[in-house]
Amino acid sequence: MRSFAFALSLLAAPAFATGLEIEVAGEGANGTITIDLLEDVAPGHVEQIAALAAEGAYNDVVFHRVIDGFMAQTGDVQFGKMGADMRRAGTGGSERPDLQAEFSEVPYDRGTVGMARAQNPNSANSQFFIMFAPGPFLNGEYTVVGQVTSGMEIVDAIKRGTGPNGAVVGQPDRMVTVRVID
Repeated sequence: MRSFAFALSLLAAPAFATGLEIEVAGEGANGTITIDLLEDVAPGHVEQIAALAAEGAYNDVVFHRVIDGFMAQTGDVQFGKMGADMRRAGTGGSERPDLQAEFSEVPYDRGTVGMARAQNPNSANSQFFIMFAPGPFLNGEYTVVGQVTSGMEIVDAIKRGTGPNGAVVGQPDRMVTVRVID
């Protein structure tokens, strides 16, 4: 017989999520971004992102790396929370295990959401990025997990990084709340 805790974990981490609604606030962007998650393209990655969102792990996580004409990166639930030492933002993940790559034929176009990772293709964990413009050099090299369906003007307004490798200097914009939607 399965435990009550197991049953609760199923409720907290939906196996089938269709999207995310991200409320963004900061010096640059203020508003809502809606993302369609691509369960059929990257089921393992989508399951992990949806579980982290359902737990509230992404709430108050900053956009720590934002490169004009390229992408905005966020999702470091370990070191990227607003008020933490931003020098470490982008170096952490979550307590969940890293994921096996789920590469696909889906291209990196404007509004595509991909998983950030280290050099090892199987090192994606919680961080993701949203493309400002097409990035065909990423095709087949990084896992695609979703596509912005509304709020691209909010993405475009995210405060750009002026530090090394796109690091945001000063107060970064943040994901106030991230919730799973049907």
